[in-house]
Amino acid sequence: MQPFVEKLRLSHRCLARHRFEVLQVNMGRLCNLACVHCHVESSPARKETMDRKTVDAVLRFLAVSRVQTLDITGGAPELNENFDYLVESARSLDRHVIDRCNLTVIFEPGKEYLPEFFKRQRVELICSLPCYSEANVDKQRGKGTFELSIQALKLLNRLGYGLPGSGLVLNLVYNPVGPHLPPRQDELEKDYKRELSRNFGIEFNRLYCLANMPITRYETHLRLRGEYEGYVRLLAANFNPETLEQVMCRSLISVGWEGWIYDCDFNQMLGLPLRAADGRPLHISSLAEADVVGRPITVGNHCYACTAGSGSSCGGALVP
Repeated sequence: MQPFVEKLRLSHRCLARHRFEVLQVNMGRLCNLACVHCHVESSPARKETMDRKTVDAVLRFLAVSRVQTLDITGGAPELNENFDYLVESARSLDRHVIDRCNLTVIFEPGKEYLPEFFKRQRVELICSLPCYSEANVDKQRGKGTFELSIQALKLLNRLGYGLPGSGLVLNLVYNPVGPHLPPRQDELEKDYKRELSRNFGIEFNRLYCLANMPITRYETHLRLRGEYEGYVRLLAANFNPETLEQVMCRSLISVGWEGWIYDCDFNQMLGLPLRAADGRPLHISSLAEADVVGRPITVGNHCYACTAGSGSSCGGALVP
């Protein structure tokens, strides 16, 4: 397989951050689920969580920067004891807040208030639902996950989430159950809307199609099944240079639970920090916008997952 960096060179493209619009914060690896495809390798057994000092550093950066969107992820970020504080503080700074929610977390003990909290804070929700069939969802995310996810979506609909004119945004995320590329996003969104409406009366705004990243836990899963080499060759063979102008690392930076800065959540999990010109890793406590805008992005063969076919990002497909 041709290395990604060589593929970039031959396509006469380079990757650099040309603007800074989204601060994505990973609040830790604790989660109530342990999904097969999870590149964070989250589970109920993980202990890594962002502390209050680091959350305050995130808020200080937001307060003095022009970044308008805070994108919160994990793990299940809602399990972090500082989650509510981060959301409320960011909203008081008039920042748009996105929560990447696994849906089932709202049924964890003590978390029943979350739907009303989301509504009160006008949080945009991006929720995992890798299929509209129970069998596929439970295969990837654990038995019983689909049923809880449907219950959560109905509850959110009752609050107005995903309904026309409410202003409460509810987007869903599809990722393949097997080692293949996602289908066309626009066509699959029609299928999701039809099936979820017909079978459960559920409405939502947009469907985002993401490719699975063959690193960490998912890499192990693929290797155990003898599918790793075939999947990475599939990604490389479908490299699409048209996606390069839209990849999320051009406008986003990722903050790890300890406050270190990365080009994306995937580089974070691979231990590839964003470094200053003098080589020291950057930290949110001393970060300035000028530290990251215009800087080259660290790439590797895993970047094929974001640039194959229609492309893949936290906002779904990159090109039609």
